[in-house]
Amino acid sequence: MLARISKSSKAAIAPASQRSFAKSLVSHNESTIRSNGLGQQNRTLSTATAKSASSPTHQKTQTRTMATSSLSEFGQKYVNKGLGRLTEAVITKGQGSYIDLDDGRHMLDFTSGIGVTNLGHCHPKVSKAAADQCMNLVHGQCSIAFHGPYLELIEKLLPVMPDPSLNSFYWWNSGSEAVEGAVKIARLATGRQNIITMQGAYHGRTFGAMALTRSKTIYSEGCHPLMPGVFTVAFPYWHHHNLPPSTPEAELVKRSLYQLDLLLAQQTTPNDVAAIIIETVIGEGGYIPAPPSFLKGLRDVCDKNGILLIIDEVQSGFGRTGKYFAIEYSGVRPDIMTVAKGLANGFPLSGVIARRELTDTLKAGSMGGTYAGNAVACAAGVACAEVMKEEKILENVQVRSKELFGFLNDLQKNTVVGSNILEVRGQGLMVAVEFASPTGSAHDPMIKPDAPANLAKRVSKRCQEKGLFILTTSIYEVIRFIPALNITKEDLAKGCKIFADAVEEVVKEG
Repeated sequence: MLARISKSSKAAIAPASQRSFAKSLVSHNESTIRSNGLGQQNRTLSTATAKSASSPTHQKTQTRTMATSSLSEFGQKYVNKGLGRLTEAVITKGQGSYIDLDDGRHMLDFTSGIGVTNLGHCHPKVSKAAADQCMNLVHGQCSIAFHGPYLELIEKLLPVMPDPSLNSFYWWNSGSEAVEGAVKIARLATGRQNIITMQGAYHGRTFGAMALTRSKTIYSEGCHPLMPGVFTVAFPYWHHHNLPPSTPEAELVKRSLYQLDLLLAQQTTPNDVAAIIIETVIGEGGYIPAPPSFLKGLRDVCDKNGILLIIDEVQSGFGRTGKYFAIEYSGVRPDIMTVAKGLANGFPLSGVIARRELTDTLKAGSMGGTYAGNAVACAAGVACAEVMKEEKILENVQVRSKELFGFLNDLQKNTVVGSNILEVRGQGLMVAVEFASPTGSAHDPMIKPDAPANLAKRVSKRCQEKGLFILTTSIYEVIRFIPALNITKEDLAKGCKIFADAVEEVVKEG
């Protein structure tokens, strides 16, 4: 059985498969060399590699080295170029807050698969639940019948909903699909078409979700015209109002709500608007928490005009911000909520959660999908919900968050690098550092001519050289921290030290 394969059995199985794959790749590489007419030196190296791989003394080491390096080259050749990566190395293992690469590096991971493996890589309880489910039912198609894990996951999550009115669940595969499902429900329930999104928002890269995304042009470049009926309002972020970081939150909220009033008076009548959609923490737009007063203002506008409020918790949900859902900080009631990422700790699963009076109006068959609510992914989700409670994950997030903010705020006061840090922001363990930049819009008052160029990207690369994976985000110079929610005090401190050293080195280089 899959769940009971011993370590010794795995070890016995792995070399044979690696030898077979290595042999095929050597053959593939030699064929490529011949067809490309490369020089004798390359042919000699390829032959030497093949002989070394077959040597009894060095077979295991050489096969592993050849297979993994060739695998990376194979990926670079055949994987769609529309995908970008931090490294061309191959991940061979993930455990807790660390991932191993084929080149021998043991990396501390502050990306968590972009906020997915909230409980760390390969959490034993979650992985076991999925493995056990594989031996019972893998695919129970949602349009054929119910299956147990689908319903068990609903049962586990009902008590932690941010509002008891969220009592209708539909499980899907990805965040983009969940967003598109939410828009579909909103349009069908209201009989209206228009959707209002936020400047800086990210809701996905599939066609409908792409139309709602306003964080970077790369996500929709060359794909216009996009889905019609989408309008954009400024998020209360100082960049969006051409103001300094020190601007009071109340002023930013006032300006954004005023822009919303103008939009509803000049661009689309409220009677044509089905929903306003917002991330409770803007993700790809720069890791900016939505002020509670802004969310309350949106709720008031929606209630006054019969508009639905869609809360996107795809990245901020499941403990990432120190609450089960970030919307809890405001007390605002969503009409529809989208979830994904941390829901199943790496297994593809998302959800559209709404008020039952909205979804009870839908016709059977209007929602569905071949793999929607996969049984293995749902079983992993059930285990995640149990781990969240059993291991007191929210408590750990709150403690580690204080440590992280304390460290980053001290770094901002550092006399060597502090002048290049514009802002430290976020919630829980969804945290960002924004650096100054010498370039950008000519109208941006925060341009700093003497700041090092491309600070965020260079710091991320330097961190990687020192053993830490960490990501940039947004069109600005922003680094985001997304460690596992159960990260230890020691590993958090280790990552922070690497980050600080990288920042200081890059700043000194200019």
